[in-house]
Amino acid sequence: MAKRNRPASVPLSAPRPRRTAVRAGSAAVAAAASAALLAAGAAPAAAEAAAGVADLRSDIDSLLADSRLEGATSGVLVRSLTRGDVLYRDSARTELIPASNAKLLTSAAAMEVLGADYRFTTTVSAGEDPGDGVVDGDLHLVGTGDPTLTAGAVDDLAAEVADSGVTEVTGDLVADDTWFDAERLSPAWDPADRPYYYSAQISALTLAANSDYDTGVVDVDATPGAAPGDAVDAALSPMTDNLSLANEAATGAAGASSTFGVSRKPDTNDFTAEGTLPVGRTYSTLRTVDEPTDHAAHLFAASLEEHGVKVAGGVGRGTAPQRSAPVAERSSIELGELLTPFLKLSNNGHAEILTKAMGREAAGEGSWEAGIAVATRALHRLGVSTHAVELDDGSGLARTDRLTAATTVRLLERVRHQPWFGTWRDALPLAGAPEHMVGGTLSGRMGDTAAAGNVRAKTGTLSGVSALSGYVTTAGGERLVFSIINNGYDGAAPRDIQDAIAVRLAEFTRGGTVEAARPLAAQRTAPDSPAADLECTWAGTC
Repeated sequence: MAKRNRPASVPLSAPRPRRTAVRAGSAAVAAAASAALLAAGAAPAAAEAAAGVADLRSDIDSLLADSRLEGATSGVLVRSLTRGDVLYRDSARTELIPASNAKLLTSAAAMEVLGADYRFTTTVSAGEDPGDGVVDGDLHLVGTGDPTLTAGAVDDLAAEVADSGVTEVTGDLVADDTWFDAERLSPAWDPADRPYYYSAQISALTLAANSDYDTGVVDVDATPGAAPGDAVDAALSPMTDNLSLANEAATGAAGASSTFGVSRKPDTNDFTAEGTLPVGRTYSTLRTVDEPTDHAAHLFAASLEEHGVKVAGGVGRGTAPQRSAPVAERSSIELGELLTPFLKLSNNGHAEILTKAMGREAAGEGSWEAGIAVATRALHRLGVSTHAVELDDGSGLARTDRLTAATTVRLLERVRHQPWFGTWRDALPLAGAPEHMVGGTLSGRMGDTAAAGNVRAKTGTLSGVSALSGYVTTAGGERLVFSIINNGYDGAAPRDIQDAIAVRLAEFTRGGTVEAARPLAAQRTAPDSPAADLECTWAGTC
């Protein structure tokens, strides 16, 4: 696995021909399999087991023959962890764009390299011990990538500085983000995604805008006035004095379509609210900031002022002296706990921060290149070959990333032997669980089926790319591992087909057949839906 510099958009692997065979029915296929085994003298139990597997394969074949996958490539592999045999395989070694299934590799590597108890720290230091309450010179705010540094946490740091007796800083407030390199955005990412929170800039000093720990962004909230033509109340949070919001929006008539939106001028923190927001409607989203380090530093400066600490100079960026006096410090939650919002909500910022953190901790360089190299070695230690893996980032946002269903299944198999496996597995989205931090991106999928509360799997979605890989326990008590990666389809993500396969696996028994599987109509996404080619958490629909 290596970091590559390829164009942001490349052709997909050559699609396999669409299956032309139409499924005649599970019972007929199973009967044929049983008859063949009995004619060969096999025991009835073996014949029944073979019939169950044949029935499963026929059902999955039928699901993948859906017309929406015509011309697409689907890498699929299903293996029994209980018996060790392959229950289904199709194009399992074809290298495909994995989307957020790449986070399976990143998270496992991070647990191997950093450890489940790893914490990020944010420190405040001075060049000399401010024993008299005055910092002679600069005060330094030093980050190591903490993705849980909320506005409240920043305020706590400022309060700790004040409680230490500091009342004055004669120099500047200097933000030190040099734990990571200065590359904020992967060159493999589509520039068109830069306003959106799933493509936020990466820094060693960044704010989390909310309790989901979305980094490098601000919350944008707006409410209309009482009558058409009234001003719209729009706000950014956390708001700092290096951000600006020009509000040019107006209230629209009740029942009218909303044209309201908030944009940011490229390479600045100048935001503009425009359009109309109808009476009775509200608006809430996230927008990225330029230079997250500055955002965090300016918020900290404001918090210091609120706590009575006067900074004579300005706010800037620099490197803290190697020998400096600590004034305040904060630690993040442990990595094992951070996995929950990271994997369940498919948080791209967390993936990239962890990638750079691995590079810094293990190779002394907080970059994508170093982090990916460290992750590669970690995966090898876990017993996962990466010869068919190529990543340009940690999140899977890069369309230059490549992964196979076979490698994904291998990873899912091998991590079960690690002491941190239970924590990692439980951080995967749980099908049909409505709670935000339990079901995550699967909270609205596979409800009221045999897969609900059973399938734990990582989702992944980009335009023309969708994936679902994880674990399921069958009706017969077998533990299975599976990976489904779809590339090159037209229209909305075929989540309903993936879900139908997962449900079919949950219903599987070796000793018999089940009713023919069909795509779950309730899980289909309209082609023009905001969630059609995005993770549902990115689109704000789950």
